[in-house]
Amino acid sequence: MRIEEIYEKYTAHYLIATDTRKIRSNAIFFALKGSNFNGNNFAEKALELGAKYAVIDEADFEIKGKTILVDNVLETLQNLAKHHRNQLDIPIIGLTGSNGKTTTKELINSVLSEKYKTTATIGNLNNHIGVPLTLLSINPTTEIGIVEMGANHQKEIDFLCSIAQPDFGYITNFGKAHLEGFGGVEGVIKGKSELYNYLIKNNKIAFVNPDDTIQMEKTTTCNRVLFSNKIRFLEANPFVKLSYNSKEILSNLIGKYNYTNIAAAISFGRYFNVSDEAIKKAIEKYSPTNNRSQIIKTNSNEIILDAYNANPSSMKAALEHFSSLKKGEKTVILGDMFELGKDRSKEHQEIVDLCDCFSFKNTFYVGELFFETSTKNKVFKTFEDLKQHLIKKPLENQSILIKGSRGMQLERILDFIN
Repeated sequence: MRIEEIYEKYTAHYLIATDTRKIRSNAIFFALKGSNFNGNNFAEKALELGAKYAVIDEADFEIKGKTILVDNVLETLQNLAKHHRNQLDIPIIGLTGSNGKTTTKELINSVLSEKYKTTATIGNLNNHIGVPLTLLSINPTTEIGIVEMGANHQKEIDFLCSIAQPDFGYITNFGKAHLEGFGGVEGVIKGKSELYNYLIKNNKIAFVNPDDTIQMEKTTTCNRVLFSNKIRFLEANPFVKLSYNSKEILSNLIGKYNYTNIAAAISFGRYFNVSDEAIKKAIEKYSPTNNRSQIIKTNSNEIILDAYNANPSSMKAALEHFSSLKKGEKTVILGDMFELGKDRSKEHQEIVDLCDCFSFKNTFYVGELFFETSTKNKVFKTFEDLKQHLIKKPLENQSILIKGSRGMQLERILDFIN
């Protein structure tokens, strides 16, 4: 079946599903395959649960009048999203970067939704599947689309741009993330800058932080919007406070590193004529979730939970911020950072050396990579080892920073800290 025919079926309800646990009536189910599953096996169940059609790529699973047989389900999903994008006459904002993508996307969405009907990437569904799903969640009521794009190797952003075709783009920063896939920091810069390449080639617009020399250098030939000089950082103790057009804004985000994320959202709001009052309201009502710089108070401790992800750049920024806070006794619990390739040992040792410069009451490391470092502080090879230590010697009356890569699942610590 041609993509135009599938598109006609899709536009009857504008509903797509890839998970039978989230089927909505009249959705089109795409039977995607993964390393451990074959979505074709779930096509019949999806139809029973209310899907209008199921897109499959194995003839053995055909159900007459209910399935759509294609050569490759994933490629069909991507081509359908691209075809849908070509029909849209609304601004599409594309975001990428090493750190802060999701927070920045949510801040921009919060600001722009004060004036417009927006559709934005849900969570961090920002890859070769998530970007198509975001685009296909845009229906005729949407006035602005906001698409987060993640990458861990060269040409991935280039491919995602070919689907999303952003009219505006913003790169949060260039840091030490996914070094293994990108082949080092220079590879990160090259890979993320594929967004700039797309914007330049298609005469689109980049939003740029003028304090970031790499952003400025990479956009000299691009139509660009610089952050307003009316945005000023005031403090972060612990929440970021800033002023914009002489209006003081107190966010629910911790760490000076979040200032630029807020400044980006203000700049997009300003460009799209959102009022200063609405921008302030949107920033102040936004609260982070999903283990991203959340402040949690227990019976005797105050916890900064930043366990959604970690790389050397974000780890360094979090530690420097935590050290600067005017708090009492401080404890740091750090988990391994993944996808660092040949630099993994060096990068973990540098974090350990940095921690040694700070006067934290306790510093605990957990994971096989930290276990290989040389440190004066406590190191635990497994999470269970850390757990047993904290149960035997509970933390009390501490300010606690918890940070590590997603795979470490350090949010589990909350189960046994009082």
